[in-house]
Amino acid sequence: MAPRARVILHHLANVWLKLRRELAQPQPLLRTLTRGENFVALLPTYHSPIYRDYAPPMSVPSTILSLAARQAELAALLESWCNVNSGSANADGLNRMRTVLRDEFVRSFPAATIAEPATDAPGFNPPGTHALSVRLRPTAPVQILLSGHYDTVYQRNDPFQICRWLDATTLNGPGAADMKGGLVTLLTALQAFEQTPHAANVGWEVLLTPDEETGSHGSAPLFRDAAQRHQLALIFEPARPNGDLVHSRKGTGNLTATCHGRAGHAAKVPGDGCNAVLALAEFLLGLGRLPQAMPGVLINVANFHGGGAATNVIPDFAEAQIDLRITKTSDGELLMAHIDALAAPINARDGYRLELQGGFNRPPKECLPQEETVFAAWQQAARAVGVAEFSWVHTGGGSDGNLLSNAGLPNLDGLGPIGDFLHSNREMCRTETIPQRAAIAALFLHNVASGAFALPAKG
Repeated sequence: MAPRARVILHHLANVWLKLRRELAQPQPLLRTLTRGENFVALLPTYHSPIYRDYAPPMSVPSTILSLAARQAELAALLESWCNVNSGSANADGLNRMRTVLRDEFVRSFPAATIAEPATDAPGFNPPGTHALSVRLRPTAPVQILLSGHYDTVYQRNDPFQICRWLDATTLNGPGAADMKGGLVTLLTALQAFEQTPHAANVGWEVLLTPDEETGSHGSAPLFRDAAQRHQLALIFEPARPNGDLVHSRKGTGNLTATCHGRAGHAAKVPGDGCNAVLALAEFLLGLGRLPQAMPGVLINVANFHGGGAATNVIPDFAEAQIDLRITKTSDGELLMAHIDALAAPINARDGYRLELQGGFNRPPKECLPQEETVFAAWQQAARAVGVAEFSWVHTGGGSDGNLLSNAGLPNLDGLGPIGDFLHSNREMCRTETIPQRAAIAALFLHNVASGAFALPAKG
């Protein structure tokens, strides 16, 4: 049976089952009719709580329905992009990847305006990195931002460099899901949308950045600016392994704790050395207990080094890098206060100095009321193109959606294809979901452009 026929039958079945459920309750029916109200009022509507999982059939443009036929082509495009190393520290690879993307967007949208703003961030980004901005119809009445990043966590010297196929549709490769699969999905959705009849009513900007994996330090100003000129953002980070989108994200931060002590001979009695390794370890153990008192907070001591090769010398230096994650914006200040309180007694001791550098680079992405409305419309589009039901969930990883939420721009996140095992040599993308997720995005844009769905006000 054709996919469109299956969708129509699914909707008809929903109508029949729910009408039977309504008619099985005669008292409300009788009461309504005796008041002289129209029987049509009893029929199921999309906004009724009883029928919230029912969406009336909608017209899907043929250019969107035909995306499934492009699966092999899109999978091959993804493989070619994954074979370009674009680790966050590889300036040459980042520039090469940006050139590949720019050429593809120019070929697909010759009328679009291309810009490549600098993303300088000394100490975070390698010199000479740039974002890619592609804009079409900047004066249209509705403006939507589509966002992604083209850097990966796999650096030039990482052994994980080349893709391999695990089966006919599962690609294992660097950045396959996070997020070059999302970039293919984004591009494909726009290609299909631009062939729909009302596309001229929506202006869009694609913003692709080279530093998301390291905190978006150079790109953050670009997102703050973009938030002011758009009504909604679509973030094509990968969907969860079960197909769910992202409802909210933890805020992320990094902290460097550096402890200075006093060197001395390990055998001297009484000793006058101050062991920096032990003092820092004491601080880190206290740090590791904080999540017990602050639900929703995650702390990971990711790196520790100190001392020297000689074991008969009391070490006067130790340092650790720490990953911090919070669920609510209000947790940030409280967490930092607890961390300062742990450091204070060590700093009060003679011969010790504990320095803390860093903080939060991404605030939490907390779900905005407008996003609830947009998500329902996204689900409705998914049903119309025959994609299996999905929900949305909270996740601990950050994205550029965090920055956009903080700047006041509602956004949907996790709109890319289904993938798993991110940031490892097992990273994979289910390529059959690329045209599926692209079809949802294209139909959502079409519904906005045609007036079938009105974006909620930013608030």
